[in-house]
Order: sequence, then structure tokens, then C-alpha cells
Amino acid sequence: MFEYGKKTYIMGILNITPDSFSDGGNFSEVDVALNHAKEMIKEGADIIDLGGESTRPGHNYVDAKEELRRIVPVIKKLKEEINIPISVDTYKADVADESLILGVEMINDVWGLRKDENMASVISKHDAYVCIMHNQDSTEYDKDIMESIKDFLQESIEIGLKAGIKKEKIVLDPGIGFGKTFEQNLEVLKRLGELKDLGYPILLGTSRKSVIGNVLNVEPKERVEGTVATTVLGIRDGVDIVRVHDIKENIRAAKMADAIYRG
Repeated sequence: MFEYGKKTYIMGILNITPDSFSDGGNFSEVDVALNHAKEMIKEGADIIDLGGESTRPGHNYVDAKEELRRIVPVIKKLKEEINIPISVDTYKADVADESLILGVEMINDVWGLRKDENMASVISKHDAYVCIMHNQDSTEYDKDIMESIKDFLQESIEIGLKAGIKKEKIVLDPGIGFGKTFEQNLEVLKRLGELKDLGYPILLGTSRKSVIGNVLNVEPKERVEGTVATTVLGIRDGVDIVRVHDIKENIRAAKMADAIYRG
């Protein structure tokens, strides 16, 4: 599905939530969500990442039943009408299982296979791709932040491999905006290249996030240029997938960066 190293893949964000920080409530109707997905694909998205529960700071928890109620109709419609891979952003094994049964290709787990002990085995059972993200409840680190992130990701990789997830189907995400202060987010962005030591493809998700808002002092929908800057710098440092809201701008920047850094 992916040939890493040849190009940067663009993952388009499709939030089916009422409370996402940037676009909450915008795409909760099935037809509206489908049309937005088609628009992102038209602009060049390689993957659609579908989320049924916001993971922003202070978000409202929803149970698996409600999450599935939100996303299942959209997944069914997307599988009927689009032909690019679909990822589902969830940390719940039951949601992942039902999504994968419906034909979703990837699970994007913001808790790195740690929140639900059944997640790794569900992904393995379906022979699916997984994005393992670093996350923690606090912003306290007992050692160098990049070493801490790499240790967390390595432990999650081992959980996945032990459950039978194939090595070539694992992607890593440093978790910008999760369990990190503003300064820590900048530090991680500055040192992204160190994650390549783990030997896996890297996904970067900075789109419209507060780290950009704090630098530029603008509202989420005005953070396109800041997001593009992180996309380009991420590609320079070896990022393989960027998860973004604004497809056209990021794909143009990625193509230019790919021409320079990937040849």
C-alpha cells in the first residue's frame, strides 16, 4: 500500500465529531463527510483518517457504541465511493475491530496500543496497518524527551510485534500536542530525525495545533502556513506521512520538499 522513501504521503483529516478543536461539527452528516473526503482526494490526499472522538485537550469522552454510531455510516459510504486507503483514529479495540471488518486499512491509535489491551491483537487479526503514537497523561519526563519518546514507541512496537502485527505495517508518530508543553513540542519538532533510529516510517501530525497557534497567535483555521512549515521541515528530517486538514497547500509543499530531499 505504501512505498516509503519515494514520496511523502498526505493523510487527510475527517473528523466526525461535534467538538474537535478545528472543525468540530463540520462533517458530522454522512453526505457532507463524503463530499469533504472526495474534495480532499481531488486535491491529492493519499489516505483519509476518520475520527469519531475528539482527542484535543479537555475533549469529551465517548464510549465505543457512540463512536461507532458516528463513524460506521461514513465508513460504509466511503468504501462504496472512494478508492484510497481509510484510517480510523481510535484507541478502542471494539471500534477498531468493527472498522476493520468494514474494510478500513489502518488504525491510528493515539495511545500507542496501550489504552486497550486488546488493540494489538485486533489489528493483527485483520492484518492491518497501525500508526503507533506517543502519548502520556502528564508533561513530566524523567529523562531526555526524545529518549523517553523512543523508549515508549519501542515498547509499543514490541507489544504489536508480539501480538503478530507485521513490522512492515507499523508507522510511528511522536505525538505533537499530546503530553507535551509548548516548548517540548518545539523540541520534538527540532529533533524529529532522531526517530528514524527506530527503523520505522514516521507520521507527523501538527495540523492547526496549538504549538503553531502559540507561535503565530492566530486561530486554528489561520494556521495553514505554520502547518506547511512543519510539513517541509518534517520531510527534511525523514517524515513519511503528514496528517493535515489543508490538503492542497501541504501537498504542494510536500512535492517541492520531496523534489529536494528525496530526489
